[in-house]
Amino acid sequence: MKPKAAFDPGFRMSELDVGFMLLVFVSSPLLGRLFEQLALAALFAVLHFFLFCNVLRAKRMLELLWAAAFVGLWSSSYFWAVPPWPHTYALAFAVTVAVAVVQVLLPSYHGAFWAVLNPRLPQWWERQTESKA
Repeated sequence: MKPKAAFDPGFRMSELDVGFMLLVFVSSPLLGRLFEQLALAALFAVLHFFLFCNVLRAKRMLELLWAAAFVGLWSSSYFWAVPPWPHTYALAFAVTVAVAVVQVLLPSYHGAFWAVLNPRLPQWWERQTESKA
């Protein structure tokens, strides 16, 4: 029988996360000298990685939808200059807000401030882990 998964909601941060973010923050100015938009995109993506994985602890599908939207917008701006760069980042931010709202409204929400935003999470967790036992 598989052991019951630990109930561990809330914000999280690992040494690997810190190291990766430091690497990107240190290398972005260097990359920016060669290609400004790529450096900005890297920073934007890493900040979203942190938001989705560590703060909101978003579902993988929501992360992938955001990534697809961002890559599509960025590519379109780069190759065809449509939309203009400020619009690309504004639209990506709008998708970020949508993903955050959807994630926080899920009964499985277990990210930062879960006790306030989803006080029924412990009961939901118990029902989920009982059905898998």
